[in-house]
Amino acid sequence: MNLSRIILGFLALSPMTGYDLKRHFDSTVGHFWSADKAQIYRTLAQLVADGYAEVETVVGSAGPDRQEHRITDAGRAALAAWLATKPERQVNRDSFLARVFFGADLDEDALRSLFAQHRVAIQAQLARFEQVRAEATGHDRGSRLRLATLDNGVAHLRTELAWLDAVEEELA
Repeated sequence: MNLSRIILGFLALSPMTGYDLKRHFDSTVGHFWSADKAQIYRTLAQLVADGYAEVETVVGSAGPDRQEHRITDAGRAALAAWLATKPERQVNRDSFLARVFFGADLDEDALRSLFAQHRVAIQAQLARFEQVRAEATGHDRGSRLRLATLDNGVAHLRTELAWLDAVEEELA
């Protein structure tokens, strides 16, 4: 249900194709919610079937036709109801932490490599988030709330880097 409501949230911002939605997931909310193309397209079909979204074929001028989805009044009501409910915490799955948890038998080089690879990935993601933050232009309430979620991602990544420093120091 959460994925369908997040998609409705995107459609409330503007009409989008499945491709547009995937790009928005990856570039905006990817640090706290992910969805693959198959999930997005399945969910879009269900939203249309439920009457929460409608689809319009937009003739492509330089490419193929686009299947653009728009939120309906019923979709806006479903989104508003979801926004007003108590948020539930999702289980976090982190394969890096699973490797750390079971990593006692790794030799020193493998352990250092595991931490170094994770550090590089975190630093790259942090740089992307900080670039998005620096280029942010909107100052309306919605823009400020979306930036607040980005700031949350930045804070988590910085905390992750500090945690990596502490664990590596402890293991040294």
